[in-house]
Amino acid sequence: MNTGIISTRYASALLKYVEETGGGDRVASQVWTLLHDNDARPELLEPELERLVRLLVKNGRIGDIRFILRSFLSMYYRSKGMRLVRLISAAPVSEQMQERLCELLEKQFDCKVSFDSEVDASIIGGFVLIIDDYMLDASVKHQIELIRREFIVQNNRIV
Repeated sequence: MNTGIISTRYASALLKYVEETGGGDRVASQVWTLLHDNDARPELLEPELERLVRLLVKNGRIGDIRFILRSFLSMYYRSKGMRLVRLISAAPVSEQMQERLCELLEKQFDCKVSFDSEVDASIIGGFVLIIDDYMLDASVKHQIELIRREFIVQNNRIV
């Protein structure tokens, strides 16, 4: 089975479960921390998450947990009328620029935006904007890779 289908099914089941238990905010907060803080090691998982982990271990799907948790967050915020936005840039982005981008995206999508910014020098320049499951890669690293591929294709032609 496809990882995307698997993660969507488990994530939607977790979403329904947290809606029934009323623990959506707690679970979403802990999932956000687990996904974005590599040093986060909670002593105690939320009961809903603990039950999910036990189910994934039982079904041999624990390797898909990051995909499942990302899908869950996306579904959860969408159910609350919000969108997840992640900006990766080569240099730190000013607070003013982040606020301006949030306003623009909120106007474009007609909903609230949960904004997260990250610095990654390996992209050389430009930015990568991830909105839910969509990615706009305007990084220099990506442009160089596209040029490299085109160069290879052009030079592999038989003359």
